[in-house]
Amino acid sequence: MHIPSILLGLALPILSAVQPAAAQQPNPKRGLCFVPNKDYPQDNYVWTRPVSPLTWYYNYGAEPTVVFNNISQDNFEFVPMLWGAPKDPSDTTFLNKVRDLITKKNINITHVLAFNEPDGPSSQGGSDVQPAFAARVWIKNIMPLQEMGVKAGLPAPTGGWGGIPWLRQFLGNCSDIISEGGDRKNCTFDFVPIHWYGNFGGLASHIGTYAAAFPGKKMWVTEYNLNDQPLASTQEFVKMSMEYMDRIEDVERYSLFGSFRSHKSNVGPNATMLSAGGQLTDIGAMYLNKAPTGVLPQTGGSTNAAPGQVASSVLKAAAVAAIVGAVTLAL
Repeated sequence: MHIPSILLGLALPILSAVQPAAAQQPNPKRGLCFVPNKDYPQDNYVWTRPVSPLTWYYNYGAEPTVVFNNISQDNFEFVPMLWGAPKDPSDTTFLNKVRDLITKKNINITHVLAFNEPDGPSSQGGSDVQPAFAARVWIKNIMPLQEMGVKAGLPAPTGGWGGIPWLRQFLGNCSDIISEGGDRKNCTFDFVPIHWYGNFGGLASHIGTYAAAFPGKKMWVTEYNLNDQPLASTQEFVKMSMEYMDRIEDVERYSLFGSFRSHKSNVGPNATMLSAGGQLTDIGAMYLNKAPTGVLPQTGGSTNAAPGQVASSVLKAAAVAAIVGAVTLAL
């Protein structure tokens, strides 16, 4: 019986006061889900100002973001992503780009991501790739990188119920293809990226579900937030989720989706790390281990009070519910 360490992390500390991580310390888990923007290029420098806790990033593409090129891979690791599938499953453009980063540009690429929300329609931001087709692309583009020692994450499904079935079919299809005409082989992976949009109880339960489905594998929460909710609730969610994921062993890395201005957001203005004027919101400051700014996301004005230090009773109740549900699932 495998009981994920996640369940051990959901204990009394999660119901106590939630404080940001210690300031001025790199956080090996916390990263940047970087959303490029051409309208406000000055915003790109916010994330790496001294002394940022962020230690890694991805940009939904195969090549590093130019503005970060002067930062060493050891200090701010770039993780390439094969966002969707090319029309031709034999197309190795992604493989060639990443291999060139390693062999020609001497960039120490150690991890790659693949297929952003393949179970989701393109109209909702998904890459909309069928498991069997994704398997063929994986074999051509990801497996050669694994042979070079690069660690590969599974495709990152949506937070919906169909994510795990999609992944299981993908792994089955992939293993079938590489086993054709010979002994049975299995396609392998090193970590499990997941996405979540919703409250803290749902996030904890979602992590527990994936930990049970893929025992022994570390998880990367590469997109998460509490979308389209009141400001205070969103701030509390970000505090609780960071403290929780910093503590539990099953989550190896995480990155909040919100590195953009509030009026450019598709998850609601209150979920962003930057205000409409480009200032750090309290959530942005929290994520970067800085003091609260009191900046309102939509106006750039000041709040009347800094966000509360203790999670609300509603979120506490959700956390307890997540514990009970996850334990039941594991048993």
